[in-house]
Amino acid sequence: MNHGRRTVLGMALLGALEPVWAAAPGAGRAHAALERELAAIARDPACELASLSVLAIRDGKVAYEGAFGRRRIGKDATPDLPATSDTLYRIASVSKLMTTLGLMRLVEDGKFDLDADVSAYLGFTLRNPHFPQRAITLRHLLTHTSSLRDEAGYSFPAGARLRDFFNAGEGAMYARQAGPGEFYAYCNLGWGIIGTMMERATGERFDRLMARLLLQPLGLEAGYYPAELPPPALAKLATLYRKRTVDTEVWNAAGPWIAQADDYSAKLPAPVPGAYVIGENATPFSPTGGLRISARGLGTVMLMLMNGGLHEGRRILQADTLAQMFSRQFTATEQDGAFNTADGQFTARGLGNAHYPDAPGKRLAAGFDAVGHLGDAYGLRSVFAFDAKRRNGMVVLVGGTSADPAGLPGRYSALAGFEENILKSMFRHAIA
Repeated sequence: MNHGRRTVLGMALLGALEPVWAAAPGAGRAHAALERELAAIARDPACELASLSVLAIRDGKVAYEGAFGRRRIGKDATPDLPATSDTLYRIASVSKLMTTLGLMRLVEDGKFDLDADVSAYLGFTLRNPHFPQRAITLRHLLTHTSSLRDEAGYSFPAGARLRDFFNAGEGAMYARQAGPGEFYAYCNLGWGIIGTMMERATGERFDRLMARLLLQPLGLEAGYYPAELPPPALAKLATLYRKRTVDTEVWNAAGPWIAQADDYSAKLPAPVPGAYVIGENATPFSPTGGLRISARGLGTVMLMLMNGGLHEGRRILQADTLAQMFSRQFTATEQDGAFNTADGQFTARGLGNAHYPDAPGKRLAAGFDAVGHLGDAYGLRSVFAFDAKRRNGMVVLVGGTSADPAGLPGRYSALAGFEENILKSMFRHAIA
């Protein structure tokens, strides 16, 4: 199960571990200590990080940016390339929050009703056959309470139709024990449905639609499909890594760094398949996890959210829309299970986001009452979290790890130990 998570980091040359950062005046001593701590985390032999890009916001202003490690680890004749604050990462499930921002712009335009049956938007009837009288709504999809499941898959090739997948029968994509709105279970498939609905409502291809709705208005160098990135942006894209044995999928800290995703050192990314049909199946663009963006770019998004939907005087989203999006929509109970909720940490949801209240077992860092999302895919680990009331926030992008994060649990949360350490260090030195 993907709870919206992160990246990986690895052994780097000494020069590649030099940080790139910008800080507010007078913060030099605290930030020097922060840099030492982050560099030590990145080099920790228990779990080296291939790359690490971070950003902290304090009182509505960028307080710190830092980057460590290598966005590309050289092999054969290809050189090492250092990570920077402008390095783009495939941010995994943090993409869900970004996709939701685009969706909410369409809600504002009257394209969608959050509580309407999604069947009308899809062009076919979507029902859990075990609860055929209950409609599935956008609110259900956005809170992972739709009763849909990922076990039968959630990404399909261009040319495939979502309606054929759902019309194939009563498969593993449907829960049996509870209907829509009753039970929390993290579901990536919901965002493929959302992306497809967005295409049908606008007639625009998902990646280009998100560029129009969110990325371009914010002036971001980002995109959902590598082949669509302009060459300067593609050159900044981080390859995602794990250390493992060459012929298995098992982590091995003594093994080499093996590229897991976005390795374009020897060849360019494949273009969008000609078989793609707008409005039939948006999963090739991965609305669930495929956005490539930098820590600095995510900081721009975060500042817009802190400013009530405004960016440089231009309104991106209405303040009321954001208030609804980040308000508590669903709180999981004991029936939802420890597995579904990461031992209780991921229990509270907004629309396309999670809540991390400053409470034992639920917080990301002591004193940090946050909303946002996490990411975990292809070795990457990511954090996008902010406290809207105090206007503080943190972005963490890890491009790969040398050890399995599941074997390195944190002390107070469902995060890995190195993630806790990064967040604690950033909060202590750059925010608190």
